[in-house]
Amino acid sequence: MSSSILIPKICTFCKTPFIAKTTVTKFCSHSCSKKSWKINKRNEKIITAQTEEYEKSVGIDYTEIQSKEFLSIKETCLLLGISRMSLHRYIKNKLIISTALNGRVIIQKKSIIKLLK
Repeated sequence: MSSSILIPKICTFCKTPFIAKTTVTKFCSHSCSKKSWKINKRNEKIITAQTEEYEKSVGIDYTEIQSKEFLSIKETCLLLGISRMSLHRYIKNKLIISTALNGRVIIQKKSIIKLLK
């Protein structure tokens, strides 16, 4: 895929100018490419470790919460980023409408959206 065209570019890793032989070249050398790849892989591992740690500490998958129509107290607290006491205060002041179902409190997601608007 190389051509006789020489394209002046700047390395995305070390920011030095170089002459590229193809239009898709991003790095000035193989060592810059390897270093950039290693940093990207490290950052990916850090992000996955943080999200796994967060899900383990909370015990609830955040994407699952967003897809539900009715939420528990714990899920609502997680979604709003508030404490249980604050949520109970909102329920007591009728800012959020809750329903008791077999001794379990559930909250309709519409009432949360209404509160945020």
